Amino acid sequence: MERITAPDGASLVLHSTGTGPGVVLVHGGGVTIDVYRRLITRLADRFTVHAYNRRGRQDAPARREPYSVEHEVDDLGALLAHTGARNVIGHSYGGFVALRAALRLPIDRLALYDPALALDGTPSWAYLDAVDEALRAGNTARAMAIVAAGVNTHSKVSKLPLSVRTAICRAFLRTPIGRGMGELLPMTMSEVRQVAAHDGPAERYAAVTAEVLLACGANAPAYFEAHNAALARVIPAARTLRVAGRHDAIAIAPPRLVDPIAEFLAAPIAPERAGRR
Repeated sequence: MERITAPDGASLVLHSTGTGPGVVLVHGGGVTIDVYRRLITRLADRFTVHAYNRRGRQDAPARREPYSVEHEVDDLGALLAHTGARNVIGHSYGGFVALRAALRLPIDRLALYDPALALDGTPSWAYLDAVDEALRAGNTARAMAIVAAGVNTHSKVSKLPLSVRTAICRAFLRTPIGRGMGELLPMTMSEVRQVAAHDGPAERYAAVTAEVLLACGANAPAYFEAHNAALARVIPAARTLRVAGRHDAIAIAPPRLVDPIAEFLAAPIAPERAGRR
């Protein structure tokens, strides 16, 4: 464990595991690096995996307010500079952070799984005000139920009455991971609003020069695959990967996902791109 000084003077805690080329892991919303332990372990025999809790979680400092995704990019930049790593893995909101970072930081490769994006009005954000209302009322279970249905538009559970979904979430909140997600929900919603605020065409990411692997889960909401396809059309060195699994598959870390990510990160830099280093 190391402490790294961020551009604003805050102390970031870096957890590094393994041997080999460095890769920085940017975790998703509503969780901490704890849920990625299996992924880290399965990559650690080939890479030095640098993980950190984004601000407001566990050993991380408080967030800067008013919150902006660009603060996350600043933190990631400090960690890349300290470690010398040029490879990044991003999941969900962490994928959004990593993609934004690739517009201004020296990154060679991005492996993104279900990056949380808003492209050309998708997905819908109509549920956000209802979530905020539930949170103000102190009804975390109701807020979580609304979020789950808004995000998982493909799920049969999302079609159930809100009262039923709220009861399911109330039970989930009694579990350790549920409690953690519930406590982080207000922070997660501010991140979701950052994604919504950056809605626009995929072409805004055409300036990304990193090589990009855009992976998605076949059992995740369909807009992730659609977004990846749109990005692959405009980012010069991007390709897509579809694997069986849900939005949390990267934390479960099955070989069908981990092995292609590892192969992508370990491949030699293309000669025409090596001059950027």
